[in-house]
Amino acid sequence: MDMSTTILAAWRTSDRITIGLVRQIPPALWNAAVPGAPQRTVRTIAAHLHNSRCSWIKTLGREHGVRAPLRVDRRKVSRAQLAAALQRSSQGMEALLELGFAAGGTLPPSNGYVWRNLPLDVGHVLAYFVAHEAHHRGQIVMLARQLDQRLPPAVTNGLWWWSRKITS
Repeated sequence: MDMSTTILAAWRTSDRITIGLVRQIPPALWNAAVPGAPQRTVRTIAAHLHNSRCSWIKTLGREHGVRAPLRVDRRKVSRAQLAAALQRSSQGMEALLELGFAAGGTLPPSNGYVWRNLPLDVGHVLAYFVAHEAHHRGQIVMLARQLDQRLPPAVTNGLWWWSRKITS
């Protein structure tokens, strides 16, 4: 297996885990406010994952022909709408990684990328996005516990079942 196949497979696994969690968040938890930050909800945290992907796709890929999908309304998006949007933004993320593979393993420079704290080799790009999404998946699980709406073991255990799908 070549490195591009491995990296794309790792991204697809992380994406599958994120989408699986979003699909299984109970409606009451979906709308629950974050303690101490009532403007934030589990919905806005989950929507941030897609919107962040869109921003990065635009920043790193636009100059190179990679189109970012539309962002979602973080205050109104449903779980089903977000799951579909995450599938679209995952395709954009794959296009970024493939751009890096085509350029010898590093995403080509773009004028839009001013932060410059993330090395643009595909390994670091993958690690950054997987870590970002895992952080927010963890936030959602922690909020469910804090709000006394613990997710079922099949859902939380499913976050670690990287070789098989979470049931919906």
